[in-house]
This record gives sequence, C-alpha cells and structure tokens, in this order.
Amino acid sequence: MYSSLQATSITLAAHVRHRLETDPVLSAFFNSASGGTLVVSINNPQEMAEAHEEGVSLWMYRMMRDADRLNQPNTRLNARQSRFPALPLRLHYLVTPFVSVGNPNSAELEQQVLGKVMQTFHDHPRFRGADLQGDLSGSTQEFQVALETLALEDLARVWNALNQPYQLSVSYEVAIVNIDSEIVDDVTPVQIAEPISGIIVASEPI
Repeated sequence: MYSSLQATSITLAAHVRHRLETDPVLSAFFNSASGGTLVVSINNPQEMAEAHEEGVSLWMYRMMRDADRLNQPNTRLNARQSRFPALPLRLHYLVTPFVSVGNPNSAELEQQVLGKVMQTFHDHPRFRGADLQGDLSGSTQEFQVALETLALEDLARVWNALNQPYQLSVSYEVAIVNIDSEIVDDVTPVQIAEPISGIIVASEPI
C-alpha cells in the first residue's frame, strides 16, 4: 500500500507517545489528563515551532531504496495472478526533543525526554502485529528500528536545510518498509506435471 510511509510514522509516534504519557516522571508533561501540554509530532521542529507546539519531533527526513531486495520475485496472489514486487525502503527519522527556552529547566527536560525515547526504541526495536497503526493495522508488515550513528557534520546539514540552529537530536533507521505495487499480472496455472525418474551417478575422481 502506498500509505505505508504515513502509517509507519503514525505507528512510531503512537508508541513513543504512550511511553511518555505513562512514564512516572514525564507523564506530567505529556499526559493531557495530568495537565501536560507537550506532544509527540511527526512534523519537523520548525513546523512545530510555527504551530506553537512543544514536545518531541519524529521527522522522516530521508528515505532510501533497499538495494539488497531489488530482485525479489513476483508475489503469487492465487493460481492465476501474481503481483509485481514491492518497493523496499529504509526510512530515516530525526528525533528531536523540542521545549521552549522559556520553559524552566528546558535543557534538562529535553535530555530527559530524549533519553526516554532512546530507551523506548532500545527496549522495543521490532514493530509488528498489535503495534501497527493506521493502514498497517491488521497487516503482516514488520519493521525494525535501529539507532543510527551520524557524524556531527551530517546532522548539521539537516539543520542547515531547515534553516535552524543545531539542536540536540539523534537519527534512527527504520527497515524494511514496503510500498506494494498495483501491477498484477495474469499467469497460466500449471495444467499437467510429469514426474521424471532417474539415477544420479557420481562422476569419477580425476
């Protein structure tokens, strides 16, 4: 399905939101029932600032086609149809805690929040089954989340592209997310199978 990208982001955000809202310390900031005003958003930090939002940005800033899975065969749907191989992608997310400097102890809170997010993905790196949200719900899709080590220069380029000063952030790679093809081919089912028997003879050593 073409909505796999959106559904993956929604899945990650929902899981992080639940962990923050139920944390004994951070729930006071993220759980609206406790008066919390911080949110988990898939917007980038600049968009959050423009919307006057604070919390955590889970922003998909890059995606790449997975070269190791480009030669997958067609998927057999039934005896007469097969589907063109899916497009396999690796998604890259920038995770940024975003708290206004006007908030008391904003730097300390940002570090606490980022630590909790990193603990969340460390403890739960695989998403499948009941974890999946949006259009992925009920599907057999499965993906892994892994911390990605980026050089400071690479992170700086991302922030330069946002035209924002560098902020505390980390990158995660999500793999593999498939976008299914709409191309379905008709195939001819096997009509007759003729078994052939024989004897395998080992060749003489030279």
